[in-house]
Amino acid sequence: MNSITKHKVVLTALVLALCQCQPAARAVSSDKPAEIFPDPVVATGKGFEIKRSQLDEAFISYNSSVAANGGSIPEDQRIAVRSNLLQHLIITKILTQKATEDDKAKTRKLVEDNIVEARKSAPSPEMFDAQIKASGMTLDQVRERACEEQLCRRILQRETTNGIVVSDDAAKKFYDDNPDKFEVPEQVRVSHILISILEPADPLNPRAQPRPLPLEKKKEKEKLAKDIKARADKGEDWGKLVKQYSEDPGSKDKGGEYTFPRHRMVPEFEAAAFSLKTNQISDIVETQYGYHIIKGLEKFPGKHEAFAEVKVRITDYLIEKEAEKKLPAYLDKIKSDAHVALADQNDAKSSLPVAK
Repeated sequence: MNSITKHKVVLTALVLALCQCQPAARAVSSDKPAEIFPDPVVATGKGFEIKRSQLDEAFISYNSSVAANGGSIPEDQRIAVRSNLLQHLIITKILTQKATEDDKAKTRKLVEDNIVEARKSAPSPEMFDAQIKASGMTLDQVRERACEEQLCRRILQRETTNGIVVSDDAAKKFYDDNPDKFEVPEQVRVSHILISILEPADPLNPRAQPRPLPLEKKKEKEKLAKDIKARADKGEDWGKLVKQYSEDPGSKDKGGEYTFPRHRMVPEFEAAAFSLKTNQISDIVETQYGYHIIKGLEKFPGKHEAFAEVKVRITDYLIEKEAEKKLPAYLDKIKSDAHVALADQNDAKSSLPVAK
């Protein structure tokens, strides 16, 4: 589908902003006496207060993330950014107070599962550790921040969607009015073994583009790929070959499998994949990533999804759209209920960005 989510209600623009602007969970400390470096309270509410140091830390964290992506915060936008960050901190405090023990337990499990998956998907354990370090946080801090973000998502989703009902007629009307959103293109499912021709990623600079191997090493890799291809053609266990030799971290632990439509992979890989019959093994395919040996598993012809197949997805999508309309009033209400007060109006000039 195009704009319709395949999952239950997804994050709204507000939640994305909330999560992206959260500060790292780090304590700000100083060996200097408090009277020399005062840490005034900048916002209060029922059961919480936010100090200047927390807002400063949020700004530093956000500024670092912007810089890591090659950007910078213009001087004339810094007050607005700080204002938004303070609003994010306030909303986070209020939402997390609404969490039940069940919410917290489910959130912790989700975060742990995500960490395990991220570790598996990393090119190497060293790269995973380097990526964590590059974020400026420890793994425990990443875990704490992720738990807070996911908990906010869970509570906000529940609170804003509560009571919204979408009728079958409304879902069917959306289906009939948007036929193009339910066209599923032809797809192919394959398994592959990648023998990489790129230098290992630099753990000290995980964002750097990997460099091609020297010619002699590339020839060695090509010879290895040919040997594996020959063994596969003789009937050796494909799954074992994938597990032993594939250097694709994105698929190795999933049997080397990918399912995709056209125009999603590099051209050489796509052309070979769509040409294969079930259980047919390709010749060696060279791409910018290395040498691929591809096994065809299944083809799925294009189709138009029936209403019964997508009814739940449409309903969830329409509930989400209605929930977005409720957001501004909901945020105003929870801040009013929490008796939020700001000590410095310059820290609250801007409100949260919400979907219009």
